Amino acid sequence: MQLCHTSAATSAVFDDPNLVSSAGLVPVISLATAAGLRELAQQHLSVPTDKGANAGLKVTSLVAGMVAGADSIDDMALLRHGGMGRIFGNAYAPSTLGSFLRSFTFGHVRQLDAVASRLLINLGDQTPLLRVDDRVDDEVGGRVMVDIDDTIIEVHGYAKQGSSYGYSGVRGLNALLATVSTTQSAPVVVAQRLRKGSCGSPRGAARLVADTLKTVRSLTSAAPLVRFDSAFYGHATVAAALRSGADVSVTVRMDPKVKAAITTISEDAWTPIAYTDAVFDEQSRTWVSRAEVAEIPFTAFSSKKASEQVPGRLVVRRIPDLNADKLAAAGQETLFDVWRFHAFFTTTDHDLADTVVADKTHRGHAIIEQVHADLKNSALAHLPSGKFTANAAWLVLAVMAFNLTRTAASITGPALAKATTATIRRKLIAVPARVASSARRITLHLPVAWPWETAWTNLFNQACGPPPAPTT
Repeated sequence: MQLCHTSAATSAVFDDPNLVSSAGLVPVISLATAAGLRELAQQHLSVPTDKGANAGLKVTSLVAGMVAGADSIDDMALLRHGGMGRIFGNAYAPSTLGSFLRSFTFGHVRQLDAVASRLLINLGDQTPLLRVDDRVDDEVGGRVMVDIDDTIIEVHGYAKQGSSYGYSGVRGLNALLATVSTTQSAPVVVAQRLRKGSCGSPRGAARLVADTLKTVRSLTSAAPLVRFDSAFYGHATVAAALRSGADVSVTVRMDPKVKAAITTISEDAWTPIAYTDAVFDEQSRTWVSRAEVAEIPFTAFSSKKASEQVPGRLVVRRIPDLNADKLAAAGQETLFDVWRFHAFFTTTDHDLADTVVADKTHRGHAIIEQVHADLKNSALAHLPSGKFTANAAWLVLAVMAFNLTRTAASITGPALAKATTATIRRKLIAVPARVASSARRITLHLPVAWPWETAWTNLFNQACGPPPAPTT
């Protein structure tokens, strides 16, 4: 690629009042309107004084800015350029939106949580966000996967209220998220909490699990399986999931009881699995792998009273110890194989998920890390305020923008249904257009030969309705 003209023959002037840089906001905000975002925020938010006036419009402005790529309050100026005023009304100034967020208390953040969950349910009514396949092949078919995990959002300086050094060694604030997904559908965020940076992972997780599963029940009738890592292995969190009718799959810490249980597994009980560097042998139709799995019956929390003990299965994966392999390469062979063990506890029935399937399903918990990375590459690149509750509200708004973007992509078809937010924004949202009006109708003139024209048109037609039939 090269310039068609010399630099001396090229100039740039910011003088066109009819151009917009994010024409994809038109169908996306139509989706939000159909899902009742403005009405939900107006109904549930009670932020006091004039700063909380017109809460529905202000929440919609913040979500729209995040969908368009804003990751700070100043970036909300994206909504007030060129011809945006001709296709959107009441786009608030960044300073007004910042004052609105700083007026939030913890109670108002919980009100915004209620808006987010109801918005997700309404979006699910517009398009199937959770497609469930009842067939059982090598996955747990007919189920939805609920993943719970936390992440540190890095901040800089001491002005951020609640920030401190947590388990990652990074100064920041702790965000606890819950996602729901299926083997056919990309994850959406069901619940969220912002906590101080030094907060332990399981704090408040039981309440979040209960809230999450209540929303999941409204999204789908499929049975949920809740997956955690070892930080959430505790009676309160596991019991909250079981009380809501879900099964659990949770990594366990290698305490003496778990180690003792592993020693009771017989050598012929181990089954090779498809793992890193595994090779499939066509003749035997089996995986040749040094990673193996086995299981035994196990009762979690046996130190508690009988009513609080949880029966299930302990699934153990073993892989060769890399240090032993290095010693062997150096000519210092070990007298016997040395293994590293990774175990998790699950309440799923063996007939639904055997040992190999249960292990593969549990490893799928890593999908929530992709959601963390996606959010941090979008609206959570920064937590823009020095006030903790304003940042907590920002997290909820970022989740609403994430789910709204995912819904828009799902409408266009499978090609973008599992894409990242950045990809969806580049192909569907950040599309330049010229705004023209004729006979009181607005027409968006988009670039000719836009590579994703079909996907964009599908989204526009569903969100805004098909174009009128030509008349003679």
